Amino acid sequence: MPVKSRFAPGRTRDIVCLGRLAVDLYAQQVGARLEDVSSFAKYLGGSSANIAFGCARLGLKSSMLARVGNDHMGRFLTETLEREGCDVSHVRIDRERLTALVLLGIEDRDTFPLVFYRENCADMAVDEDDFDEAYIASSKALLITGTHFSTEQVNRTSRRALDFARRNQVRTILDIDYRPVLWGLTSKADGETRFIANEGVTAHLQRILPLIDLVIGTEEEFRIAGGKDQLIDALTMVRAVTSATLVVKRGPLGCSIIEGAVPASIDDAPIHGGVEVEVLNVLGAGDAFASGFLSGWLRDEPLEACARTANASGALVVSRHGCAPAMPTPAELDYFLDAARKDPVRMRRPDLDATLARLHRVSPNRKQWDEVLGFAFDHRNQFFDLAQQTGADETRIAKLKGLFVEAVAQTEKQLGLEGRIGVLIDDRYGQDALNAATGRGWWIGRPVELPGSLPLVFDHGRSIGTTLIEWPREHVAKCLVQYHPDHPHELRLEQEAQIRALYDAVQTSGHELLLEVIVPKNGPAVADDTVYRALKRLYNLGIYPEWWKLEPMSAQQWHAVDALIAERDPACRGVVLLGLSAAVDQLCDGFKAAAASSTCRGFTVGRTIFHEPSHAWLANQIDDDELIARVRGTFETLIDAWRNARAGAGVAVKQEQAA
Repeated sequence: MPVKSRFAPGRTRDIVCLGRLAVDLYAQQVGARLEDVSSFAKYLGGSSANIAFGCARLGLKSSMLARVGNDHMGRFLTETLEREGCDVSHVRIDRERLTALVLLGIEDRDTFPLVFYRENCADMAVDEDDFDEAYIASSKALLITGTHFSTEQVNRTSRRALDFARRNQVRTILDIDYRPVLWGLTSKADGETRFIANEGVTAHLQRILPLIDLVIGTEEEFRIAGGKDQLIDALTMVRAVTSATLVVKRGPLGCSIIEGAVPASIDDAPIHGGVEVEVLNVLGAGDAFASGFLSGWLRDEPLEACARTANASGALVVSRHGCAPAMPTPAELDYFLDAARKDPVRMRRPDLDATLARLHRVSPNRKQWDEVLGFAFDHRNQFFDLAQQTGADETRIAKLKGLFVEAVAQTEKQLGLEGRIGVLIDDRYGQDALNAATGRGWWIGRPVELPGSLPLVFDHGRSIGTTLIEWPREHVAKCLVQYHPDHPHELRLEQEAQIRALYDAVQTSGHELLLEVIVPKNGPAVADDTVYRALKRLYNLGIYPEWWKLEPMSAQQWHAVDALIAERDPACRGVVLLGLSAAVDQLCDGFKAAAASSTCRGFTVGRTIFHEPSHAWLANQIDDDELIARVRGTFETLIDAWRNARAGAGVAVKQEQAA
């Protein structure tokens, strides 16, 4: 028999989350006092926002109701939520206040200092006029966290939202989220204290509880809600004012769910056990728990299933740095729960599991690149040689690369290629060009290799992780490696060790990786399957770049590469073609062979486009406008050729399917 839904039908949203929306700055030095921390990682934060984010990551239609300042941090928060699929139509811009901020440290397994910067902040100014009844009525459920009852302003606003919810059969959720400092009960810098008994707070919460259908909290949070020292006594007082389902978070034990009468002992309530893991960071685990629980609850799953997802979500987040970005996806949860069932000892350290780390990297929502139409001018030696040949001052190369960015921007606008443009730019001569290209929504690759090195050497020294620290996250680490699977043993091992170092570095930094594999022609014999074997060898080593950059190949070779990528890394972003200074007609022939590939996304061609006009410009034979025109002419010819080849391949595939 179908299960009766908990929710009113016909709702376009699953959940509206009202509450804190702030920037979290997490200390990167684990084990240090907050006084001694030297750098921070920036994440989305605030309990309601974390839950909205986590619910969206788990596939729910979540919506955030809050305010942010008219500032850079506010835009960061709304863009982060939006990228995850969360509705931000009711995140209002407060032009009088700044976005809230929190500093967080991880001093040891039990010490997590927090400093809330929330004096007159934007999210505490959310107002009744920021939403209407229709917005609340569009959702299955409304979640409010305890902080948003702590001042007259947010209490009035939250009560209005609750009134709208009750009138429209919207289920109501309270995440108690008790922070004494935000109720004015501790010194302003003491955000770490989790519990202070206070009769005023208890009385205030008990006036709200009758309006709530589901209450989520820790043992300490239920003690403040019930106003009693003993948990069972507190739960009894809560039950006296509400018939809500009570979900008690019990740390490594899991959780207890009480639907009816409160038992004589908390141990008499069913314990829904969790997965035991080693704790790195408890901050945000409760928000992950709530997201996991609600992902099942809002789908009308049994409470046992809701608890299982909640406990697993919390366990994964306590093993990771940060909160919102640490939230798991459905693919991660499925893998984690299955692995923990088979080998609970191994899963005590989920942070060390390579498959789980890979899933966490590739399964969240990512910007899709179905097509990459790229101009590569990351070359360094070639531009130095051009300057030498023409007698030009080497400093002019930087301006030249800036003009290339302008040419690409004009092509993007003229041909309507938003979301499809790519560039490869170096930081030796092209730092200004990189700065100009960043933030436009382009696919941006940036080289890390020392040009011409064999074995592979990194351009800025062996510590590649140190280099990546300074890069914007949107930049793709591009590495050209001259690699043959039949290279002499010592050379191959050195190459592979360098590639592994780079791969490990981007896993930590968060940058995507493009491996450009060129098989040297002056080494071991090159056969039709050499590129295929090179890629297979790297996959066998556990290296999974988001992108490959390869030379033009035959249709048969492309078929083999497609099959290999599909087998080894279905999450691979794809392949882009390189040019190697080939003539335009040769490249067009290569496009035809690659066009039917299921993994080739386009091209990033360089010397074919830039060599002739750059020589003329550096020799003062043409001006800026003529340079841009010539670059655009060749670039747009290649774009047309690729798109025509792709369209022709699509027609051929349809004809083959029809036959």
